[in-house]
Amino acid sequence: MKRLIYISHATRTFTAQEIEAIGEVSAHNNQRNEITGVLLFIQGIFFQILEGKPKDIDVVYGKILKDPRHNEILCLKAEEHLKTRMFPEWSMRVINFEEAYSNDVLFYPIKTLLQTLTESFTILERYTPQSVINQINKGINPLRTPTHIADKIIFFSDIFAFSSLTEHLPVSDVVAMVNHYLSLVTEIVTAHQGEVYKFIGDSVMAAFEADQADQALHAAMEILEVLNLSRQKNRDQPLGILYAGIGLSYGSVIEGNVGSPLKMDYTLLGDAVNTAARLESLTRQFPYALLFSREVQQRCQTAPWDIVDLGMHSIKGRSKSVAICSINHPIVKITASAQELYSLIQHELEKLSR
Repeated sequence: MKRLIYISHATRTFTAQEIEAIGEVSAHNNQRNEITGVLLFIQGIFFQILEGKPKDIDVVYGKILKDPRHNEILCLKAEEHLKTRMFPEWSMRVINFEEAYSNDVLFYPIKTLLQTLTESFTILERYTPQSVINQINKGINPLRTPTHIADKIIFFSDIFAFSSLTEHLPVSDVVAMVNHYLSLVTEIVTAHQGEVYKFIGDSVMAAFEADQADQALHAAMEILEVLNLSRQKNRDQPLGILYAGIGLSYGSVIEGNVGSPLKMDYTLLGDAVNTAARLESLTRQFPYALLFSREVQQRCQTAPWDIVDLGMHSIKGRSKSVAICSINHPIVKITASAQELYSLIQHELEKLSR
């Protein structure tokens, strides 16, 4: 038997009659599948315990995740291989604290407990990789997820001349610039089905599945295009000198939990990660803001990319040379050399500093 406990926020105001109706429908459906449990409702927060056969619980929870009546769903705990039920007599007991217990002294600590749980999750969610959040919301304990090998397209990007920016700009401007950059990269990568794994200072490490080379390149191109438009709209402002480089590579990586008993990190490790980071750094030497390995180019399937073959190059940390490619497009092509671009940024920084 499996027991699953979750908490969520209502997306609208519910009357006592609606809460009662939810309980009646749930009880009817659960009785058919031999599912038992309890549902608490208190000031817009649902707290539910479900218990039954693992497959039946998974089906019900899958429907719960898609239910538009609530959001910010967090699976607090999922237990399997249980032999006894907590609520054997309740196909679904509903307790509406708004109605029955609003004047009870126990109402306030329970209300505080549930609100604190949801607020804590909202905070932790901002610092946690989406893959970990997805596992939690599926009732999977990510600490128990075994480390495994996966084929990925690795994405690295960071800001040009960031040290100079931090040296010349006020802290508030630097933070605003970094937040702007990290936000747009995260939004675009996610929109193209990629996943951001971590921020490293002003750098972003993300990954796409092995068959998503076109999506990865589309994301990179869109990021460069948005940055270009932002520079045009923000002339004589810090965002007017925001440039970035992007590197992509393909290969097998180690995915999973890495760390110590005190601090764990769900991350990606391997040669493909190192190669993507090195390719990104090479954008300072090539007149292209986007560089990717031949393996990435070979995995493209649909888009008619105008590929530029830049030849074989040695990169730090790799014994074999890497075939490097880019795309022949005005958004990607840096009109100035890396040194000229740095000089331009330096000149604009001096103007902004006056």
